[in-house]
Amino acid sequence: MLVGLAFASTAYAQGPTQTEYGLRVGVSGDPGQFVIGGHVETKPLIKHLTFRPNVEVGFGDSMTLVAVNFEFTYRFDHHAHPWWIYAGGGPAAVWSHIDNGEGDFGGGFNFLVGVQHKRGLFAEVKLGAGDSPSAKFVVGYAFK
Repeated sequence: MLVGLAFASTAYAQGPTQTEYGLRVGVSGDPGQFVIGGHVETKPLIKHLTFRPNVEVGFGDSMTLVAVNFEFTYRFDHHAHPWWIYAGGGPAAVWSHIDNGEGDFGGGFNFLVGVQHKRGLFAEVKLGAGDSPSAKFVVGYAFK
């Protein structure tokens, strides 16, 4: 059984072997909101690097915010451990709708770092620039 677990972890070190889908939930700061969303993660484009676009919808602080994030993630080699660290970033398209009827569209950029378990559970912190929320903390699950 231990040999099987070791090989399964090593095989996953380079990232997903097929396209994966995930759900996420969390909070953001500036604006302070409750956030829900989802992502798609591609097979590695090159060793350890994947494309992980996602959509996040924030509610609260008298507004609704929709961010479409075009992020790339790099998975650091985890040497057969069940958890690994990843980091990345990318541009974002951000739509906001204030409760009084005003709306706005802008661009931003996100920098992120996260930790993920081989079975799919993950936690991620994002720092945003431009029209992206200044910070987000999300937890989620990637389906394999």
